[in-house]
Amino acid sequence: MRVALYARVSTLNGQHPEMQLAELREYAGRRGWEVTGEYVDEGVSGARERRPALDRLWVDCRKRQVDAVVVYRYDRFARSLRQLVNALEEFRAMGVEFVSLHEGVDTSTPNGRLVFGIFASIAEFERELIRSRVRSGLAAAKSKGKRLGRPRTAVDAKQVATLRAAGASWKVISEQLGIGVGTACRALQAPSKNSPESALASA
Repeated sequence: MRVALYARVSTLNGQHPEMQLAELREYAGRRGWEVTGEYVDEGVSGARERRPALDRLWVDCRKRQVDAVVVYRYDRFARSLRQLVNALEEFRAMGVEFVSLHEGVDTSTPNGRLVFGIFASIAEFERELIRSRVRSGLAAAKSKGKRLGRPRTAVDAKQVATLRAAGASWKVISEQLGIGVGTACRALQAPSKNSPESALASA
């Protein structure tokens, strides 16, 4: 089994990844695994999904140079359940096992796969709760008459018409007035308040 060891410390003040690495090396040795690489992020927050050493680890996993990733604890690898589950899903798709030493989880074992399934279920439950809260919030805002979405941009239809009559393209009009091409088109197509069409509609 070719394994990659991953360690991380968030600050350089009194923390050193060697403590984590020593235990990880010892564990790999006991299992008879070959350590093909050590990936260490120092002074990097776990809240960041993009980290230099972690990025290199992902590249090597995708190249199929690694059979398993071993970490000291979950929080050294990921800071949220969502982040962890997404990573483990990707590892599983690549055929890479994941071992967290201090939580005693190894996805190459039935127990480890069971724990991962529980994590995935919890993460899905959290996502559903968030979606439900968002839908409830939108419904409450609508019931109070609040307009949802981006506010409409005020467009001077006369300016659009003048520029169009002068031969300006929709792209040029869009750039000059700082509006989208679609917005400019709609402004010219919409009847003005003083137009006969508008008067008939209000009659």
